[in-house]
Amino acid sequence: MRRVQGYAAALVLAAALSAGTGHTAEAAVKVTKNKADWVQAQEEAKSQEEAAVEEAAAAEAEEATNRRQAVVDYALSFVGGAYVYGGNDPHSGVDCSGFTRYVLSHAAGIYLERTSRGQATQGTSVSVEQMQPGDLLFYARGSRVNHVAMYIGNGKVVHASTERSGIKVSDWNYRTPVRIASVL
Repeated sequence: MRRVQGYAAALVLAAALSAGTGHTAEAAVKVTKNKADWVQAQEEAKSQEEAAVEEAAAAEAEEATNRRQAVVDYALSFVGGAYVYGGNDPHSGVDCSGFTRYVLSHAAGIYLERTSRGQATQGTSVSVEQMQPGDLLFYARGSRVNHVAMYIGNGKVVHASTERSGIKVSDWNYRTPVRIASVL
């Protein structure tokens, strides 16, 4: 009888181990599936985050473009206005630096020095290939900056030119600029 009881106990133990192994294998399959689901969820979250970052960058770029265009549009509203040496208001007459200072102050809230030479020390230098509407171009006679204009796109600038011509649009390279600066 003891032998039968021992044999039965062995069978019960074997069955339990066998059942436990089945549960362990089943649990391993669930863990693997859960891990795969987790990895997939992480990849989807990363893709969504990247898409959100790209969307935000595109919106920021569009906002910057719109801001630059608003500055240019404001500057162009004064074309035909009077050039007055030392003038600070395009409604009554401005010189080149008075014009850029007034436009950027009123359209973008950016403070510039009063003279073209002072303005030439401000902002970040950019190349011809990098210049965008709203950037400032500085021209010189000899080594001294004596004129500033605002790039408006399509190879053109707006500037308070002379007493004879007033505020007008010209080709950006009607003279060779010594510096191009982004202040926006």
